[in-house]
Amino acid sequence: MDEATSRAELITVVVPVFDENESLPQLAAELRKSADALPNPVEVIFVDDGSRDGSWNTICRLAAEDGRIKGIRFRRNFGKANALAAGFEAAAGKIVFQMDSDLQDDPAEIPRFLEKLKGGYDIVNGWKRTRYDPWHKVWPSRVFNGMVSRLTGLRLHDHNCGFKCFRAEVVKELQLYGDMHRFIPVIGHSRGYRVAELEVQHRPRRWGRSKYGVHRFTKGFLDVMTVTFLTVFGQRPLHLLGMIGLFPFCLGLLGLGYLAACWVLARLGVAGFGPIGQRPLLTYSVVGVLFGLHLISIGFLAEFLLALNIRHVEGFSVLQRTGQTRETVP
Repeated sequence: MDEATSRAELITVVVPVFDENESLPQLAAELRKSADALPNPVEVIFVDDGSRDGSWNTICRLAAEDGRIKGIRFRRNFGKANALAAGFEAAAGKIVFQMDSDLQDDPAEIPRFLEKLKGGYDIVNGWKRTRYDPWHKVWPSRVFNGMVSRLTGLRLHDHNCGFKCFRAEVVKELQLYGDMHRFIPVIGHSRGYRVAELEVQHRPRRWGRSKYGVHRFTKGFLDVMTVTFLTVFGQRPLHLLGMIGLFPFCLGLLGLGYLAACWVLARLGVAGFGPIGQRPLLTYSVVGVLFGLHLISIGFLAEFLLALNIRHVEGFSVLQRTGQTRETVP
């Protein structure tokens, strides 16, 4: 790649900020140093997610000092996923980075991400093999990463790492909400994008405090269930709900069939077969049939809603186009 071509490929670095005023000047200085060493032009977008410690004033000062720095300010704290979504929407680069503002991510790693991306990958996820966090955060995180890898099929050591690199089409295509920012590689992988992992340096926190507590892992488990459902069964919800519902439905039918046979034999006067009205099996069988029908009905309803809104649900990802394509009539 010649210099003229490389300079045409703008790189955007998106940095969510929430009460990190003390770390911003040093982070901006490190980003400038890394940007000056790159052949590509670089823009940095700081997204102030409702900070109350003067972070926005610092961002404004940094932007005035360096035209490559831009800032977005939220009216209140909306969460990291929304901060990243706003930064991704504003990003003009063909390559987009996300990194945290607490100085635990080292901007000097940016060239290594770019080199990895040249291997034909669309997403490069950081891996903090050696972490400077307390054990009660490190070990649950490892359990979480193992669970995500097993359930989603994308085996990464550190799904939680906030240092990631993407081709622009990845982040422009995905819609983030809740805590789904942690699963961008998983969602991208499910849509056919190639994902790689890169071991990066993790630095100890110098200022401020972590914004995540124990509740993060409870919400993370629920988010894993959500992203697994969306990536595996998002286009065929009846396959999951129907499969789960058929089991109690069939068991209930077998129970009712057995009880019906007992009732007929009792009416015929066959010894050993009495009334079935007081048998617990009757209650269990009826509940099983109703519960199974309920799940199957929800599956059909989900399929119906999906069919009605299929034009607004992007269940595919286009890699290339050639020739002239007919415009889609809305």
